[in-house]
Amino acid sequence: MSDDTAAPAAEKIRSDRPMAAALRYRAGEDCAPKVVAAGRGEVAERIIALAALNDVPVREDPDLMAMLDAIEVGAEIPPEAFAAVAEILVYLFRANATLGGQAARPQPEA
Repeated sequence: MSDDTAAPAAEKIRSDRPMAAALRYRAGEDCAPKVVAAGRGEVAERIIALAALNDVPVREDPDLMAMLDAIEVGAEIPPEAFAAVAEILVYLFRANATLGGQAARPQPEA
């Protein structure tokens, strides 16, 4: 078997590993949401487990994850990801309001 034939199988094994990223947005402090944690495999599983332990909703979005995978931890998300992340934030604000939470909504800058 040549190396060319083995490469796709190796790539498939790597891409089957779970991926996860955690975002943070602090109104008035952050200009855009930031990636605060990201990883694959066991690290991704730990991020997801911590989210569950802290009642943080998890959303599966392979396209967004592909974009977030290219961003360094601590960096703001790129403008291309704003629409997808905005949908998530709207969902979270609605869920929080339904559950009686007091989350402050981000205010647009003047």
